Amino acid sequence: MAEGIMKKFYGLQTYVQSVGVRNDLEIDGFAIAVCQEIGVELDRHRSRSFDELEQMGEALSSFDLVVALSPASQHRALELTRFFHLTVDYWPIMDPTAQGDTREAKLAAYRQTRDQIVNQLKADWGSVSA
Repeated sequence: MAEGIMKKFYGLQTYVQSVGVRNDLEIDGFAIAVCQEIGVELDRHRSRSFDELEQMGEALSSFDLVVALSPASQHRALELTRFFHLTVDYWPIMDPTAQGDTREAKLAAYRQTRDQIVNQLKADWGSVSA
């Protein structure tokens, strides 16, 4: 969600790639649905792991900032970047995947996560272009 929202809000102002501790391959349908509500298309997005990012030729050393959204990704990012001059930020964003027992409750949890990401982006990078 964070990559798609950032690209929608800030366009070509920054280069962003979304990676995680592991590669889940398919994007969660709830994430697709709640991002679509704000005009962010994720249905063609593909998740990547840190290792896969490197294999694709995207060296972590070429980035200025890594934003971790979970303690596990923060730990992995710090481990991978300890020899590079870049910043690792941690945003304590709620993981919605285990929240809610009904479809509506799950969507509400994903909306909350989406809105946390939106608010954090606006706080860190300012007003949006879209």
